[in-house]
Amino acid sequence: MMGLAGRFTASPSPLDEEKLQIELSQQKISPSDYARTLAERKSHAYAAEALEITNGVALIIGSDTIVDLDGHIMEKPTDEKVAHSMLSSLSGNWHQVHTGVAVYAVGASASSNEPQLMFSFTDTAKVKFASLTDRDIKAYIDTREPFDKAGSYGIQGIGGQLVEKINGDFFTVMGLPMHRLSRELTDVIKNLDL
Repeated sequence: MMGLAGRFTASPSPLDEEKLQIELSQQKISPSDYARTLAERKSHAYAAEALEITNGVALIIGSDTIVDLDGHIMEKPTDEKVAHSMLSSLSGNWHQVHTGVAVYAVGASASSNEPQLMFSFTDTAKVKFASLTDRDIKAYIDTREPFDKAGSYGIQGIGGQLVEKINGDFFTVMGLPMHRLSRELTDVIKNLDL
């Protein structure tokens, strides 16, 4: 990602993520595939809109992170009760964090008006939560940090205090596995001759 300063824009996808989550929850899909599919659909939706406004070649990166406790997918909590339940479940336990990443190219092919999927993957890290008291959980919920985080915590913020150990890439847990993404992007950029 080095050398990209001033050459990118961060914007939310126009995808109706809640609708897609409901659709995926009705399918038999692994948590790892769930995260990758969300990333692919988010980046494709943005890429389809970008076709209309992009001159030249643009790469669209989408990602999505979920928490997986014994095969149960934990998205963002909807209220304090759900956040409390999630954090209580994670307390003292190992869980997995899956971050799906997808990159589409627009304007890369003169013969196609469609976004091209360049690559997608899911990176997974294992995280061990410390044992939390009810007081710990309530104090963390009171910070309001859990409400926009999968599994009700953000390792890059106050929630990092809840994490005892991690096996895997810290940036995967944070929401974007930078090393793997940069390696994959390097190959794409070489092939597109950008």
